[in-house]
Amino acid sequence: MSAIIRTENLEKLYNIMTKAPIHALKGVSLEINEGEMVAIQGPSGCGKSTLLHILGCLDYPNKGKYFYKGNEVAFSNNSEIAKMRNKEIGFILQNYGLIGERTVYDNVIIPLVFANKNPKKEESRINELLDSLGILHLKDSIADNISGGERQRCAIARALVNEPSVILGDEPTGALDSENGKQCMALLREINKKGTTVIIVTHDDSVAACCDRIIRMKDGNIYSV
Repeated sequence: MSAIIRTENLEKLYNIMTKAPIHALKGVSLEINEGEMVAIQGPSGCGKSTLLHILGCLDYPNKGKYFYKGNEVAFSNNSEIAKMRNKEIGFILQNYGLIGERTVYDNVIIPLVFANKNPKKEESRINELLDSLGILHLKDSIADNISGGERQRCAIARALVNEPSVILGDEPTGALDSENGKQCMALLREINKKGTTVIIVTHDDSVAACCDRIIRMKDGNIYSV
């Protein structure tokens, strides 16, 4: 099994005007293999969300290297970063990240629009995706009018619509009750079984236990893999 993601000595500093700089990552090196389902755990402020954002190309390191599918990621190349973020990576957020006044369908097709694809040509595949997640009947429903569990399924559909190689979840069950949280993790496990690499930041031990491996962080570094 080959590494889809590898980092070497990632460092990240945040300069805050009124305070001393925050050293969020302190030389983080890790490997995540293709097809793994991995949890990243640690106390608040340990750097796990910062690490996830760098892996998803939403942020950049001050030092160190990030390799994706064997190639070093050039954070200075904005167009390549945008293309990678849209095509290779799907994001699932704690607060869903949906446009509340738009329909489920409108929310799901957003990554296709950014990828300059015609959603009409992809409609049957989108319908199959919504059906597999149990929300095809909500296709024309306004996002603000559906339940939390249904919103998270919509967010998962949006993350999958461009058929990414990696799904990144930042506390994906954090806004859900326990039953919907279990259903969310079961869906992510099914997605993973089909070959998608899944990386989840979580405080929840039961969520982490659903994963193949747990990466534990403290004070900006990894102490257990």
